[in-house]
Order: sequence, then C-alpha cells, then structure tokens
Amino acid sequence: MSSSSPLLSDEGMNRVRRKKDFSHMDRVDGRPVNILQGLELHTAVFSPEEQRAIVAAVLDLQDRGRRGLLRERTYSEPRKWMRGKGRATIQFGCCYNYATDRDGNPPGIVRDSAVDPLPPLLAAMVRRLVLWRVLPRACVPDSCIVNIYDVDDCIPPHVDSHDFLRPFCTASFLAHCDILFGRSLKVLGPGEFGGAASTAINLPAGSVLVLAGNGADVAKHCVPAVPAKRISITFRKMDAAKVPFGLTPHALLHNLSAAAPPAVLRPAMTTTPPPQNTVGAAQGQSPSDVPFNLSTDEFPSLGASPLAVRPAMASTPLYRPLNTGAADQYSQSAAARAATPMPHQAATPQNKNRVAPATPGKSPGGVPFGLSTDEFPALGALPASGRRPGRR
Repeated sequence: MSSSSPLLSDEGMNRVRRKKDFSHMDRVDGRPVNILQGLELHTAVFSPEEQRAIVAAVLDLQDRGRRGLLRERTYSEPRKWMRGKGRATIQFGCCYNYATDRDGNPPGIVRDSAVDPLPPLLAAMVRRLVLWRVLPRACVPDSCIVNIYDVDDCIPPHVDSHDFLRPFCTASFLAHCDILFGRSLKVLGPGEFGGAASTAINLPAGSVLVLAGNGADVAKHCVPAVPAKRISITFRKMDAAKVPFGLTPHALLHNLSAAAPPAVLRPAMTTTPPPQNTVGAAQGQSPSDVPFNLSTDEFPSLGASPLAVRPAMASTPLYRPLNTGAADQYSQSAAARAATPMPHQAATPQNKNRVAPATPGKSPGGVPFGLSTDEFPALGALPASGRRPGRR
C-alpha cells in the first residue's frame, strides 16, 4: 500500500455510511423488545484497494499457518467432512476454545495457550476503527479471529462469550453474505438455519458490523452456508480477568483507550444520510507482516487541536439479560450522562426501561478530527491504562 494512501484522512472517514436503526420486535418475558437494538452497520470502511491488501495478507497468514510457521494454537483448519464443516480460523491475541480441548481446558479463553499477537496490519485496522468512531475508545479490541470461508462453510447460531466485552465487531471481505439474527434460530440442515422470527442483514465487502446491546446478548446470530469464498475478521476486547498471561498491547494501540473528549450524545437508532464524497483507490499492497504506511496527511502535526467529538454510543437496551459485565456499565454511564439535569432544572425520575433523552450531534461520518500529542505518543511509551475491571 502506497505511502500516500489516505488510511486515516478525513476524506476516507467521510465515505463511511452508518446505519443504526435496525429493528425487529419480539416478545421477551412477555413484553415487546427490539432484539436488534445496539447493532450498527458501517459500510465502505475499507476501500477496494485496502480490501485487496488485507485479503492478500490473510491468505499469506493462512499459508504460514499451514506450513507450521505460526504458534501452536494460532491456526486451525478442520477436515471438511460435510457441508458447512471446514472453516479455517486464525486467532491472534488469545486462544478461544469452542469446546473442551485435549488438555482438559473448558470452553473459553485459555490464558496460558500459545498464539501469535496481533500482526501490525490488523493492529492498524483496529486503530482505524477507533479513530473513525466505528468502535468506542472505552472498548479497544486486543484480540481477533480471522474466519476463512470456502463455498458452503457456515457458522451456527450462537451468542458470543462474555469472556469478551461489548461492543465487538466483524469486518467482511471478498464477498458479501447474510448474517441472521433471532431469539429462536434453529438448525434446519447442514449450513441451513432459520426461525419464525429471524432477520437477515447483508454484509457488503469492506463493511464492519458492530454488535452491542440486545443485538449482541438477546438475539443469537449465525452465518448460513456462504455462496462464495469469504473472509471475516472479528475484533474483540477481552475481559480483564481473562487476558492471557504476558500479553502486551501492540504499539499502534497505545493510548487509544485513554479518556475521550467530552461526549456528544446522539439519539438512539438514527440513520446517517450517505455522504457524497468518494476516495479513489491507491496502488500497492501491504504484506501480512508489514503495517500500513501512513502519510504526513494521515498524521497531521502533533500540535493540531483535537475536536471534542466522541464515538457514538449505543442507546440503553430496552431489555438487558443478567451477567453482561462491563457492557452494563458502559450503557448505564451513557444513559446517566444524558439524564443529568442542568443546574436550574428540576431532576425528573427516569423510567429505567426508557432511553434517556440525548442531544442530537453532528453525523460522525462528516466530522474531521485532529490528533493531539496524547493520541500519538512515541511508540515505545507505556500504554495508558484504559482497560476496565473485568469479571470472573
């Protein structure tokens, strides 16, 4: 990827389209609930040229995994013995067990298992997601799983483990596909899933789907058998109590989780109109072991003044299950700030099942931002402690 690639430029951020008004009403404990609350789809996050570079890097990592050049639990490719069974995975930052392994470790993060850390390319992707306000600074991912689908591969219905905090996100490459959401998703056959009350969301190549709130914890999700080869990269932040021993954040992620500027709260579930600006693709590719090259335009002078803009937060869920950990703290703190009265106003009791009023803000896709010296420390500097206390 060329040094002039606008990886973090305002123009690149302006091309992103953001949809946050997903809705599917279902009855939960006898009352109607929007089970898709908290979902956000951000399209055109990665340009066509960037997508090609990312795909090339992933396929290079797969080749290295097949040749035994990655750490023991980093790469996995089960034998394809039936339709839907054979999806290859590459895990970075942590090893997550989907079932009890041969060493007797239960499902969940294995803290002492050997996997490779985030490669520079994937760390650069995380940095973009945070700086472009796709993900909040309060939840900077420190792990990821790369899924490489061949035709007919799938992922069955599930809710992501609470070893990982909310929100988390998945980026799509090579081909579009549908992801299904529903409370009662069923397996209808190999690679076939459905239910009486399910909703399909199409994921275009270059898009990022963010999952939080009811969309992450009330509804299950699955990917039916894909019609074409596809790659997805899911980024998640681990619960502090589950972080593998000795894990050090990548230098590109230093200080991203520091305190953000004052919040600009926005109404829940709004749709940002598509911007008109587009960005042409640069030329060149970035291999898996080399980070994106960033131009001087992408990193303005360190004295530039930052704008007081914060990532848009998900609205308070209409329904929240028990044991959601740090996700509850994040939603409740956003609602509390929105509900705080001005000094000359009388406080009014808030119904905890209603979303607190919020001050409309300017569309995140159309606001440029400045970068301060705090946001870009020397790469050798110690990272700011932005991780919240985890739960066991």
